[in-house]
Amino acid sequence: MTEYEVTGEFEPGGERRSFTTTVEAENEDVARERVYSNLGSKHRLKRNQIEIEAVTEAAEAGAS
Repeated sequence: MTEYEVTGEFEPGGERRSFTTTVEAENEDVARERVYSNLGSKHRLKRNQIEIEAVTEAAEAGAS
């Protein structure tokens, strides 16, 4: 599986917060779904309260 870095904003209690997280997934769509699931579960948010701005492949540490 590939690691993806996902950035965006979410709105808990009417306050906008930025986030950047790394998830392991088969493709970008699965990475988005995992972020929706994780943030929604952790912060009790609905999908319309989470705005994903970018999904990119994470650079491997130690790659030469």
